[in-house]
Amino acid sequence: MFDWNDLRHFLAVARTGSTLAAGTALRVSQTTVARRITALEAALGVMLFERRQSGYALTPAGDSLLRHAEAVDAAASGFADAAGGHVRQASGTVRLSAQEIHAVTILSPILRDLRAAHPAIRIELDATEALCDLAVGEADIALRSARRPAGAGLVCRRVADETWTPYCSRSYAATRGLPKTLADLREHPMIGGGSEGVWRIYRHWLEQHGLEDSVVLMHASLTGILAAVKSGSGIAALPCFVADAEPDLIRCMPAPDNVERGVWLLTHERLRHEPRVRVVMDFLGDALSRLARRPVRD
Repeated sequence: MFDWNDLRHFLAVARTGSTLAAGTALRVSQTTVARRITALEAALGVMLFERRQSGYALTPAGDSLLRHAEAVDAAASGFADAAGGHVRQASGTVRLSAQEIHAVTILSPILRDLRAAHPAIRIELDATEALCDLAVGEADIALRSARRPAGAGLVCRRVADETWTPYCSRSYAATRGLPKTLADLREHPMIGGGSEGVWRIYRHWLEQHGLEDSVVLMHASLTGILAAVKSGSGIAALPCFVADAEPDLIRCMPAPDNVERGVWLLTHERLRHEPRVRVVMDFLGDALSRLARRPVRD
């Protein structure tokens, strides 16, 4: 049985008359095209081209098979167009679970753009800190921070590293100066708190660097910490994925290189091919990945 992909190379050579031109059209090397043509001829047991100094010319057998290859190509294009139509026409409700800090910052403009691109899709956003169980259908898609998401049947896409570093507002830096080392932070007020899981990790970091006594304000959520830093109340360690998107915030020091945790986009394998879920997964995944690659502002 021949490789269906070899028909693309056959058609390209038949249309251009050379392996070089076909390689350019297909964005592969001339050698690859020649190898695929030889493989197709061997699989079929038919010589499709005469190798001439001026290029490749169809043999009578190749010429008679050309219309069949073109029919296959047209059918494949029609299949792709039909599939694309299903994606473009995707509609229905998608339940999205995300941490509040992601929901009220980076996700808001992305969901606005999603609505403009796919108006027939309705998003139900759950921004509680509790983890939804995708396996039992508590949500269709989840955006989570983790080393590696745990759970059977999960389809995962890592959209960003979860690095943390101290931030302050531009107005704070202009008034109090910008601390550039961990030792400098001991002379500045720190904002603490967050959910139970966040505060456990954050407090350990503060203790490691002798900064726990510098905490002057506690917030019950990471969103509250972000708001306090933006107001100029003090400094806090924040996830770079979120804080770098805030134009009023600046890093006090570079983020560490040893990244263990990531930001993951998840769905369950039973939903991955549902058009409405696939559209939202692809849209969010591409938008969040672009956001993670943005340059850090000075």
